[in-house]
Amino acid sequence: MSRLTDLIAQAKKKDSDLGRELEREFKALASRRAFGLNFERHKPESVELPGRPIRRGDKVRILNKRSDIGKPDPSLWRVRRIQKSEGNRLAHLESFEGTADKRLVDAADLVVVAEFRDYIYPGLVSTGKVVRGGDKPFNTVINGENFHALEALTYTHRGKIDAIYIDPPYNTGAKDWKYNNDYVEGDDLYRHSKWLAFMERRLLVARELLNPEDSALIITIDEKEYLRLGLLIEQTFPDASIQMISSVINPKGSSRTGRFSRVDEYIYFVFLGSASVAPWRSDMLREVEGAGRKVRWAGLMRNGEGSRRQRIPSMFFPIYIDEKIGEYHSTGEPPPIDISAEDVPSPPGTLPIWPIDQSGQEMMWRLSPSSFRDYLAIGHAKFGRRDKNTGLRSISYLQSGIREMLKNGEVVALGKDAEGALELEFADAYGTRSPATIWNMVAHSASEHGAGMLKAIIPSRRFPYPKSVYAVEDCLRFVIGRKPDATVLDFFAGSGTTAHAVMRLNKQDGGRRQCISVTNNEVAADEQKALLKDGLRPGDPDWEKWGICDYITKPRIAAAINGKTPEGEAIKGDYKFTDEFPMAEGFEENAEFFTLTYETPVSVGHNRAFGRIAPLLWMRAGSEGRRIESLPKDGWDVADTYGLLTDLDAADDMAAAIASKGGAVRIAYIVTDDDRRFQSIAQSLPDGVEAVRLYESYLTNFRFSMGR
Repeated sequence: MSRLTDLIAQAKKKDSDLGRELEREFKALASRRAFGLNFERHKPESVELPGRPIRRGDKVRILNKRSDIGKPDPSLWRVRRIQKSEGNRLAHLESFEGTADKRLVDAADLVVVAEFRDYIYPGLVSTGKVVRGGDKPFNTVINGENFHALEALTYTHRGKIDAIYIDPPYNTGAKDWKYNNDYVEGDDLYRHSKWLAFMERRLLVARELLNPEDSALIITIDEKEYLRLGLLIEQTFPDASIQMISSVINPKGSSRTGRFSRVDEYIYFVFLGSASVAPWRSDMLREVEGAGRKVRWAGLMRNGEGSRRQRIPSMFFPIYIDEKIGEYHSTGEPPPIDISAEDVPSPPGTLPIWPIDQSGQEMMWRLSPSSFRDYLAIGHAKFGRRDKNTGLRSISYLQSGIREMLKNGEVVALGKDAEGALELEFADAYGTRSPATIWNMVAHSASEHGAGMLKAIIPSRRFPYPKSVYAVEDCLRFVIGRKPDATVLDFFAGSGTTAHAVMRLNKQDGGRRQCISVTNNEVAADEQKALLKDGLRPGDPDWEKWGICDYITKPRIAAAINGKTPEGEAIKGDYKFTDEFPMAEGFEENAEFFTLTYETPVSVGHNRAFGRIAPLLWMRAGSEGRRIESLPKDGWDVADTYGLLTDLDAADDMAAAIASKGGAVRIAYIVTDDDRRFQSIAQSLPDGVEAVRLYESYLTNFRFSMGR
């Protein structure tokens, strides 16, 4: 560039007019030059939709004959009409390229193709659920193409997502991702630009989902694409604050001939609005040394001469535990002073714990029966380990000094143990260290706490390179640790590690966070060959059962909640690090599994697709409680968090029902084409209830989204 400037200067000396003309042209050329990341934005992606019924007007591809493992013809066709003949459905096709070529093909030999420039009108079909979390919001898993699933979420969660964590394809050259239904391999000259186009389309939609006032995007990557990804993030989120972390995930190292052994990967944190990093007990560079100061729990039984039963008889009473498992059962009342402990009957199947010391002296507790029950209910009392000989347990409680420290913040509660007792630590040892940009934590080893944990949860199933659940948990803790009601999204969900990490965070602090996981049901490349040889195709039940979502993601999340493997056996092993408890205990969480569907605007607008739109309405209202599954017979219905009105004359009844819920209802869906009446009904709703017009809001959302 400086050489060209010198030449222009020399030209100006010899011919000032020519020099000025060259200078103007140079400045004009320089102003048109694009700086930053430049790449080929390839033809919009397409995705095959196996199992989707063939309908008139569909864009389709003709499948190979069964057992033919050759590459299928990529040509696209339009279905002109469907003809029924001798029990078969024959499709009359015309070339999508505008030629005169026509075909008559059995509809069973076709697969619908959706291109990303096409309008889509999504729905969801439930494929199962796990319910253990009471009234907690549901974690949701969506089986579908993630770009289309993200578009669906623009209707339910636009601007509402608190954190996105994704582990996208690393573009290693292996068959780990597809572009336009073909695997992108190492010898593809457009490998990097295809990956960038693939990522940019998804990040642009993700940007619409994140809360612009306070949210974070977390992306993991390795050395293949980290430079390009960094530039892409800067271009996509120009107002965000961005940092990159180096995290050790393979301490043993991955050897590279003639190069350094690779032990780490990179994590981009993208902070929007006021989002910031919450301090933690560790700087993530060094393991926390020693146990530090421990919060002291005092023994519940008094000691010493002044602690005999006779002094305060009302403080001598039994505390019962289950005889088999040792869990707390109930608290008894003090017996008369002349009745010994041995003469007090215990509830069936229980063991009594009395304040009797090792010498047999009858002492007294430090709390009355009612106070002990209150302490236990709020986690201020806890039980120790069972004695191997007697089966009894020691009992501790928090004294007034520690309770005061807890109240004023000198002591903080990290969460609760499996029996509800608070897990406490002094504030000066917790949450005061800023994490470094290099992480070197034993808990983040992918082989031990990723693949190893997955082997314990779904023993006979394998998934390549799962993340350590503790690594994902730590990433999320820094951005949503202080948001107990956060909504987290992972649209490259893979084995479901992010949902697992969110459930662990909830257990530690009693949070109600929910995770939306999006993954497809792709079958691994090697397995595909074997299945094709057996005459199977995508969409066949015996093919789909081996897909990521059905074979890995859903079983893993269900097993983590239930504490049982897919075979029904208790999961072996314990969770470690931040909190330790048997994996067999599971989590008090709810989860529901969905498959993404593709609807027509006509069927939506005429109420013929309500059953598949219903989950989206429920998700928009928070994914909590009962879902309105069908059109109400009385013209209206009110669930836990939203209402639905189909008969405008019943608006007063619905409004009264919403008011009776005491502020729990967030949204009222009103089905009408009459904007004037919609506005009138919206104004009659209780304060704080959002009115949403169906199906205008739904149809407009997706026309706008796909028309970008």
